[in-house]
Amino acid sequence: MPELPEVEITRRGIEPYLTGKTITGVRVSERRLRWPIPSNLAARVTGRRIAGVERRGKYILIDCGAGERDGWLLLHLGMSGSLRIMDARVKAQRHEHFDLLLGKRLLRLRDPRRFGAVLWAAGDIARHPLLAGLGAEPLEEAFTGKFMHTATRGRKTAVKLILMNAGIVVGVGNIYANESLFHARINPRTPASRLSLARCELLAAAVKSTLKQALAAGGSSLRDFVHSDGSSGYFQQQYCVYGRTGLPCRICGTAIRALRQGQRSTFYCPNCQK
Repeated sequence: MPELPEVEITRRGIEPYLTGKTITGVRVSERRLRWPIPSNLAARVTGRRIAGVERRGKYILIDCGAGERDGWLLLHLGMSGSLRIMDARVKAQRHEHFDLLLGKRLLRLRDPRRFGAVLWAAGDIARHPLLAGLGAEPLEEAFTGKFMHTATRGRKTAVKLILMNAGIVVGVGNIYANESLFHARINPRTPASRLSLARCELLAAAVKSTLKQALAAGGSSLRDFVHSDGSSGYFQQQYCVYGRTGLPCRICGTAIRALRQGQRSTFYCPNCQK
């Protein structure tokens, strides 16, 4: 699944092609995504001028202008989605379900598993039901060790599951939770409430550092994810624990172990992570 770095890279990739452009229409070949694409979407967005492209968690938010008719296109890549900027004459292929027309170009959603979303949201986007309950953005200043320490008091849940709880911190996801815990030298099974302030500070710093490294590397290109120009990221070449079961730890040489947490695979070094 695309996680925060992949979504942010996608946002950065499409923003220059969208901002300031007028939407000339939409094409929908399959409405049945995670939620149905609104049947009146074309009427709502055609003629609007795009003011900007933002991100909240793993959602991409296309600002369709201020004033009485203000509103937002809310996009999610789901499990396997990607967004591409393309020539408007290129016909949609299999798994390509939605086009946002921008004159001679278009923004196309490809989503083989159809867990993504294309929705319309009017008014204050922060109050939208899909966004209102989201937690802290891990790359912003408000995400600190103190924040993590406060958020984890009284929580006996394993710390890795806390990192993947979007109501606490958004967008970290499975890959980067595994990698961040390794860099913070914290065992993923540790009850969150047992983390001291000092260890929470190490963890917050590791999350920020890991996500920034992933952004610099173009994210992780796994399964169907590609950038908006069709290129791939290469952060997967830098993984220390994710997907490396049985391979030697890059620090101490101990074999990486795997277990299941919250129906997701967890990878860790039993020697480095206590």
